[in-house]
Amino acid sequence: MEKIEAAGAGFRSLTEAIDTTTPAGRMMMQMVGSFAEFERAMIRERTSAGLAQARLEGRLGGRRRKLDDKKRREIAESVVAGRKSGAEMARLYDVSEPTVSRIVAEYRQREAHEALA
Repeated sequence: MEKIEAAGAGFRSLTEAIDTTTPAGRMMMQMVGSFAEFERAMIRERTSAGLAQARLEGRLGGRRRKLDDKKRREIAESVVAGRKSGAEMARLYDVSEPTVSRIVAEYRQREAHEALA
């Protein structure tokens, strides 16, 4: 704001009574900015409270999984056993290859964890 003032520039609306070239106009714009910042903070706070309440009620946010546990296991077992490639399973189940890679990695991690237990 100081650079704008130093350059001698300001904002004067032709249709509303807004003029930042005067002290009262600058104060008004600062107040408007403060209210906008306050409202953003309130929205953030209400959103966080709503998400926390939903978690307490057992609801999870985010997108629902496209594949159920049975399909995820079929994909992982087929790729790990070498019966199908990740690309083939991705096409078969209409998901992306990174999704298949993630499913296989989770499966391998779970298998390794169960082997140690």
